[in-house]
Amino acid sequence: MLADPAGLGNLLETVGESLFDPDYWRARGELEAVSGGRGAAWFIASGAHQWTLRHFRRGGYFARVSQDRYIWTGEARVRAFAEWRLLATLALSGLPVPQPIAARYQRAGLRYRCDLITRRIADARPLSTVLSQNELSESTWRAIGAAVARLHRAGVDHADLNAHNILVDGRGVVSVIDFDRGRLRAGGRWMQGNLRRLHRSLVKVSRDLPRDRFCGAAWDWLLAGYRSA
Repeated sequence: MLADPAGLGNLLETVGESLFDPDYWRARGELEAVSGGRGAAWFIASGAHQWTLRHFRRGGYFARVSQDRYIWTGEARVRAFAEWRLLATLALSGLPVPQPIAARYQRAGLRYRCDLITRRIADARPLSTVLSQNELSESTWRAIGAAVARLHRAGVDHADLNAHNILVDGRGVVSVIDFDRGRLRAGGRWMQGNLRRLHRSLVKVSRDLPRDRFCGAAWDWLLAGYRSA
């Protein structure tokens, strides 16, 4: 297990592995399911602790073989551990990402399952949800572009940059989540690849929404924020 003692307080000693068990938190009335995305995720609200618990699940073709089990290739390559370490580095640098709290894996032979707990970003909703309810201001689009640019300047390649993994809070502050398979690398063509993936996602989620939710001007504002960050 990887854990941030400051973020956990004494829970690690008193709760142990139940920290990652949704049924434990559900029995305490401190669990809320999170909708959307391929993974299983929950919000935990326990006193001062406001967390997001995510159980790693496969997507695409491999999900037909096994929904949540990965091939064991060593502890250093456990998906939840890799994301925990990346988030710890990014959060320490002041980048707009959630603080990692704890991660674990459960190995059985040549396969393993894993979970990750991060600090919940207060009053924040996925960009896809915000778009479904309201038109975004120019300043918010620019803030989204600036947040992506900050990550790119730090060499962060987000493997799945989409409208569900960008959060916007009530003040228009932007954060980015879900860094599974993300990595640090030298700048290159992958940056434009991230932006193209985000654009495709925005087109998809806004397809059945009013035209003012995502249009050419919105994308231009996002790019302007990206370039001027």
